[in-house]
Amino acid sequence: MNHTMEWMSSFFHLVVVGFLALLPPVNPFGTSLIVDPFFRGVNREDRKSYALRVAFYCLGICTITLLAGSWIFKLFGISLPVVQVAGGILICRMAWQLLSTDNVGKGENISTNDSDRSKNIDKILFYPIAFPMTTGAGTISVLLTLSARGDSTDSGLYFSNILALFVSILVMCILIYVCYANTPALLKRLGSRGEQVVNGLSAFLVFCVGIQIGAEGLIALLRST
Repeated sequence: MNHTMEWMSSFFHLVVVGFLALLPPVNPFGTSLIVDPFFRGVNREDRKSYALRVAFYCLGICTITLLAGSWIFKLFGISLPVVQVAGGILICRMAWQLLSTDNVGKGENISTNDSDRSKNIDKILFYPIAFPMTTGAGTISVLLTLSARGDSTDSGLYFSNILALFVSILVMCILIYVCYANTPALLKRLGSRGEQVVNGLSAFLVFCVGIQIGAEGLIALLRST
């Protein structure tokens, strides 16, 4: 009985630690506002579908990182800084398009063709929205650290730790879905003018995030050389 209680206590402790460790790099509340301009003009059902797919992609990214560890990057000879630089460049490019359009913050469709717009959104749900904007290099670093902490020669304890971390990831992905699917409700409370300001600011923040991600990767590359 005592052993079971100790196991449950350790399990839930690791779940909480994992969730709290993932919260700062993922930041679903803040990131949902930054990502919102990419979903501008879509109806609620489509938005919920897009949010679910982003959350699913994030779940896949985090789970693969947790299970596979750093050997995937070593297998392809790709370092995290290189991923950061490439992701930063792409995010800056997309943010510039958002900033240069006349529809920023007006809640209008950038494309008059719903089919074309849907295809365009489909192309960016995984990269760069799910990765690296939502779950980026910081998230991967945290997961690699947590999985290393959870490593153990005891196979039972190892799988227990991995399961606890997976629960943390699952809860985080549910929170990502809730935030991404319900951002318009928050913006609606701000009014049309407030929504315009927030969307314009979000587009600018997307550009800043891209520069930040790229700069961090570039600095890491320079330090490594």
